[in-house]
Amino acid sequence: MFDLQPTLHGTLLSIRPLRESDFPSLFAVASDPLIWAQHPAHDRYTEPVFRSFFQIGMESGGALIVNEILTGRVIGSSRYCFHPQAPDEIEIGFTFLAREFWGGVYNAELKALMLGHAFKHVGSVIFCVGDKNIRSQRAVHKLGAEVDPATIHSKPGRIVYRLNRSRFALEKKTRG
Repeated sequence: MFDLQPTLHGTLLSIRPLRESDFPSLFAVASDPLIWAQHPAHDRYTEPVFRSFFQIGMESGGALIVNEILTGRVIGSSRYCFHPQAPDEIEIGFTFLAREFWGGVYNAELKALMLGHAFKHVGSVIFCVGDKNIRSQRAVHKLGAEVDPATIHSKPGRIVYRLNRSRFALEKKTRG
């Protein structure tokens, strides 16, 4: 049984299930318009739009909050999504981090923790990325994920990337 809301710890980050009481601290991070500039929901920095996003995350049963270990502060969120029609696959998505944590060791550790947990239970992970979100496309490509040609037209405005367990292990070994 895949735990959609694990508690995970790395050297820089801790990840735990999202709680209703997390709204103020997570909205404080999400209220930066530049976080959403390349995202299809580019107005998610507004409270009503973010509140809906937050509530859907709570209802999903897979939403996680990300804390920086050094300071204990909330720096972002991510989510696991299970699709019953694909029992050997999980989606990691709806991820955002405060801008000061972009493109470096924090995002890499977040994805490594989440992928490590996922690959104990499933054979592949997918990422659905907005077709204009170049930053996120680069980030999932760095993980070794590749565009899934079978899904190119299945989600308009989105690109689906897939990473399987063996590719993740190879990429992890290559990176050291």
